[in-house]
Amino acid sequence: MKKFIEKLKNKENLSFEESKDVFEILMNGTASDQEIYDFLTFLSSKGEISDEIAGGVHVLRNKAKRVNVQNCVDTCGTGGDGKNTLNISTASALLLASMGVKVAKHGNKAVSSKCGSGDVLEALNIKINLEPKEIEEQINKNNFGFMFAPNYHSAMKYVGPTRKKIGKRTIFNMIGPLSSPALVDRQVVGVFDNKLLKIFANALKNINIKFTWIVNSQDGLDEISPYNKTNVVQLKNGEITEIIINPNELNINADNFENILGDDPQYNAKKMIDIFKGEDNDFSKAVCLNAAAGLIVMERHSNFKDSYNDAREFILSGKTHEHLKLLQNVWEHSKKNYR
Repeated sequence: MKKFIEKLKNKENLSFEESKDVFEILMNGTASDQEIYDFLTFLSSKGEISDEIAGGVHVLRNKAKRVNVQNCVDTCGTGGDGKNTLNISTASALLLASMGVKVAKHGNKAVSSKCGSGDVLEALNIKINLEPKEIEEQINKNNFGFMFAPNYHSAMKYVGPTRKKIGKRTIFNMIGPLSSPALVDRQVVGVFDNKLLKIFANALKNINIKFTWIVNSQDGLDEISPYNKTNVVQLKNGEITEIIINPNELNINADNFENILGDDPQYNAKKMIDIFKGEDNDFSKAVCLNAAAGLIVMERHSNFKDSYNDAREFILSGKTHEHLKLLQNVWEHSKKNYR
């Protein structure tokens, strides 16, 4: 461990193989708290590169409790954009599921906001503490399963206390969203900083992802924004391309950023139910933009405008609310069966 820390101290990058070696040590509990602290802080000070992120993702994925599903998408961002919006990526995941797309959603409870994906799903009466077999069953039956990160990455317990002590973002905030226990190979990833767009794309190249959109909006969201242009880096079959999504060209007509601000889980869940019932507002448009990205990476559409219009037509029909009720009923049934 000492040689890797020394390299980082000297502002030298680690290779993919070196990063894998370090994360093996971190995740098997043999590093001391001081070594963990030094590694994370020197790495952060130097600035993380794609090989270092890819090494961490490789190890974390391999050590995760496995969920065996095929042809799924994940919509999971880094968070940390500081904007405290409603749960856009979680709502877009539920919209996609209602449209017949299989979603293996990976997430957590709130860390840097008032309401994380786990919090809002619980407020919607969707059970989040499920074992792999239960998740596989629900995805195959109802197109949606939620993998609550702490239950699936037990090796993270070795670094948890030191991360708390550091008290700011580390490389784990970057590798977490990329480390799906379902090993999804299609993903929409929101990042808190546009500098991470290409870094994430190159990191994902190392772990055989088929099709991913990595997004960061010019008004600072780790989502596709209905108010401002969004920078997208697309990774498809090993090829990286850059795209700009312009809401003006799509006639989005969203008018006030405050319309997508969130609050506690109950508030956010109510706003989600409203749009799933067909209420048309800025939140609904934001959710459709991000669901449209999911339809693109699942290759349901190749044209973004068509993809967005498809999501819009579906959500306004109220069918997503019918599907939500189905999910809630399933989880109620699941609680009885698995107590």
